[in-house]
Amino acid sequence: MFFSQGAHRKHAKAALAASISAILIALAPAPQMRAQQPATALPASEPQLVALPLPEDRGEAKLEQTLKQLNTTASIMMIVAHPDDEDGALLTYLSRGLGVRAILFTLTRGEGGQNAMSAETYDALGILRTNELLKADQYYGAKQLWGTEVDFGFSKTQEEAFQKWGHDRVLYDAVLAVRSERPQVIVSTFIGGITDGHGQHQVSGEIAQEVFKAAADPTIFPEQLKPISAGGLGLQPWQPLAVYSMTPFAPVTDKGMFDYATGKWAPAKFKNYVTGEVTTTTPSTDVKLPVGTLDATLGRSYAQIAREGWGEQKSQNGGANPSLSGPATASYHLWAVAPTAKTVAKSAEKFADDSLYANNRVNIDTSVSGLVHLVKEPAPAWLATGLGQIGGDLERFESKCPCNSGLPAAQALAPIYREILALREKVAASSLDAQGKASILFELDAKINQFQSALANILGLDLVAFRTNEAHAQSAGFRGAAADEAATSVSPGEEFRVHVHAAQATKETRIEKVWLQSRSGEEWNSTINVAPDPAASVADPVFTVHAADNSASTAPSFTRPNIEQPYYDIANPQWRGRSFAPYPLDAWAEFTFDGLPIRIGEVVQTLQRVTGPGGFYEPLVVAPAIGVSVDPQARILPLDGSALPVRVTVHTQSAAEGTVALKLPDGWRSDPAQAEFHRKTAGDTDPILFSVTPAATQTGAYSLMAVAQSAGRSYDSGWHSVGYTGLRPYNQYAPAQLQTRKIDVKLAPGLRIGYVMGPGDLVPEAIEGMGVAPHLLSSADLISGDLSLYNVIVIGIRAYSVRPELAKVQPRLEDFVRNGGTLVVQYQSNTFPAPLPLSMGNRMPERVVDEQSPIKLLDPSNPLLNFPNKITGADFDGWVEERGHSFLDSFDPGYTALTETADPGQDPQRGGLIVTHPGKGTYIYVAYALYRQLPELVPGSYRIMANLLSARQ
Repeated sequence: MFFSQGAHRKHAKAALAASISAILIALAPAPQMRAQQPATALPASEPQLVALPLPEDRGEAKLEQTLKQLNTTASIMMIVAHPDDEDGALLTYLSRGLGVRAILFTLTRGEGGQNAMSAETYDALGILRTNELLKADQYYGAKQLWGTEVDFGFSKTQEEAFQKWGHDRVLYDAVLAVRSERPQVIVSTFIGGITDGHGQHQVSGEIAQEVFKAAADPTIFPEQLKPISAGGLGLQPWQPLAVYSMTPFAPVTDKGMFDYATGKWAPAKFKNYVTGEVTTTTPSTDVKLPVGTLDATLGRSYAQIAREGWGEQKSQNGGANPSLSGPATASYHLWAVAPTAKTVAKSAEKFADDSLYANNRVNIDTSVSGLVHLVKEPAPAWLATGLGQIGGDLERFESKCPCNSGLPAAQALAPIYREILALREKVAASSLDAQGKASILFELDAKINQFQSALANILGLDLVAFRTNEAHAQSAGFRGAAADEAATSVSPGEEFRVHVHAAQATKETRIEKVWLQSRSGEEWNSTINVAPDPAASVADPVFTVHAADNSASTAPSFTRPNIEQPYYDIANPQWRGRSFAPYPLDAWAEFTFDGLPIRIGEVVQTLQRVTGPGGFYEPLVVAPAIGVSVDPQARILPLDGSALPVRVTVHTQSAAEGTVALKLPDGWRSDPAQAEFHRKTAGDTDPILFSVTPAATQTGAYSLMAVAQSAGRSYDSGWHSVGYTGLRPYNQYAPAQLQTRKIDVKLAPGLRIGYVMGPGDLVPEAIEGMGVAPHLLSSADLISGDLSLYNVIVIGIRAYSVRPELAKVQPRLEDFVRNGGTLVVQYQSNTFPAPLPLSMGNRMPERVVDEQSPIKLLDPSNPLLNFPNKITGADFDGWVEERGHSFLDSFDPGYTALTETADPGQDPQRGGLIVTHPGKGTYIYVAYALYRQLPELVPGSYRIMANLLSARQ
């Protein structure tokens, strides 16, 4: 469903100038509960986004992991190119097994990949895969950061990827991530060479090494180091201590090294991008990590947990099979180590000798007391003493664990928490060197947040906040209290209620205050109905909230003007690297234990319910009061010269009425010229149908815009909720616009088309635009329906992979062809059944990624290239993203190959368009990416598709 928002752009501008640090505005006026002020202000922290954490992140399991984190300062950043490139098993082993602070930095959001779950493509697919990776990160225990690069499709070379993105852009994003998170160790799954296979993979491997030096150099991107008040980002240079990459996973033999992107062998050559050294031998395995280790508390091995997380990226893999328990290792090569981390003697650290932090070449001090080395020598005695005291106390505390949740553990941990709060205050007021001071405060703040997490788990503190329809908290029923279902969004100026549920499990804890914060950059206001009792075990205040009249819609902070731009523009520089702009409203509760503050926060949620999965939480978002959508968003002008049908839907957040009209090119007219809508409640109008008559048009592209008027305001854009059941949705905004084009294309008369849908398939809409509505074939139609009702059946992209009945009904499809039908099979993921043998080979199917690669017509007189349209090389002009993929490696001589194309250096590809004529009919396989070109109204793609549909002997 598409909704709309007319004032979105105007509202968004008001938020651009506000940074995250500047827009944490406490809602007021709200009677607050009595608060005992801590001696040291607590550091800023992000609210919890996930309302219901994984079992691994609750209770005793969470406590044990947090205690591991407290007793180490180890940190790591993994740098990869796309979602699902990550070594999730390594991240999980380090974060959950060793307490390492883990960050995953992913250059792109996977926009150019496939989609096995829905019809989203390009930027919408990027939003989808962003949320999928965030879900995977929950299993890995990793924080997620992003580059601004766009996945422009499969790239075969490093040079092509850098040419598209720009080397400095990629390095800037990586330096920003490293300076922001200060990891001790950098790792990559790729090495920066052709064994990585994909050009974008190679870029991530190279940049992971280059950033090792660049992030520490103050002359590189010095604008990042300027204070925020001076227009900078307020960062400091940072020197990681070691950089690794996974050892090559593609074969390296006496033939050289295999490049699976091109399917060719090349001489072995590996470059160290830190030192510039080039070698011809395979990078050594310097560290083997036991990622298959069983965690007795979590009940599975780290590899098993990670595999489930990786499988959450369903759009790419359709879901993963669970992995079996047992030994598993991750092998990594060390490229460089900072002088301060080189091994001079065997490490006394707790890490094994084959760890990333302590091995034959590396000795990184990951103790709390070792933080003293972050400041310039000589370090003041009070700092070394304070850190040493905290480190020693944590080691003594951990030596008495495992610790059960409860009062004794909290009483033992609280004095150490008090020590670190006091030390943090002293560091903040000190005259330490700026870079060292920033680094120490960064680490202490992380520890303070870990202390709060540990104490919250030990003491049974809980917080959940949700939009509610009730004025007061409802008493628990037979099955306990629960949130009530509510709308997922609020509109600017709307008044609504938020229920904040804060609970504590021990009487020694006090609920000091509960409050709401807006991070949208505008003034929101709230009142509270009843101030909770601090001594109570549960607080359930219900706030009445008034959203700011100029609230910006909750929309992606990363956008681009068209799909050809290979990078994103970022709405607010402070949001660069974030998954999304902050959600508009947070809830916070501050508890005290033994006079110490414990603060927890959560993004305000809404409860939704779907039959089967049941109830689940989604973050509350801001959306406009009225929306407009146009369906479809792209369609060619009717071939017979009739009026163009345009369907407009209006969505309202509450009762509303108004008018809708179309903005048309000069000389065009619509019937009706204007239509009215009336909604007594929130929801969608029935589609409003306009018939648009073009002026005498020449071949070319045109744009139509739908505009709604209501209560004196105009609305001309909309949003699409991107997601699927089980995945948190996010809204993507787009203008209420229809792109159309007059195309010189002919179609054989009397076509009756059956279509087997593949995933993310928009081809049927394009066929309908040519004047024939395909019938979407169900499983029952394929298995037992009368296929003679159709003279053409089209198999959608990757349908053989997601429609298992297709292989079973292959004999019926072949009979259909022999009896005179035409069967058109679009590209598939793997070898599939066909009337005569064909194969994609055993390795990755061949692709032609250069959308401008020359096309040679091998049989220009073939009817398929002449009826009803004469196909020439010009029909391959103006293509987007790629020529195609899943070109056949081999096929029976009974097929006729009609075209040949190739990327530079690639073997000629003749398996992109083949045809044979079993019996009376026609069988066609087409690997060219028509499914990408048709929605973009590329003229030649319509002419080619029309000929395939019109095929005859």
